[in-house]
Amino acid sequence: MRVYCKVCGQRGRITKTNRLSTDVSDLYCQCTDAECGHSWVATLSFAHTLSPSAKTTNQLVLSLMGSLTPEGRQLVLKVMGAQ
Repeated sequence: MRVYCKVCGQRGRITKTNRLSTDVSDLYCQCTDAECGHSWVATLSFAHTLSPSAKTTNQLVLSLMGSLTPEGRQLVLKVMGAQ
């Protein structure tokens, strides 16, 4: 990830990250131009998912399978095997 100084336009360096939650972090940044010396805090946040995680999907399926009766599990496995 690249950050740029809004004062001079040069690349900035992220010197510290302060995680505020699972979705939001403050990024402490510093301009790489020694003559400028600007430092700032930027906020990075999660916006939305483009493609769901396969790991999340697998965990959901396992959880649902675990909550089924033995007969329900057998039915799901039978239907899945037929495809």
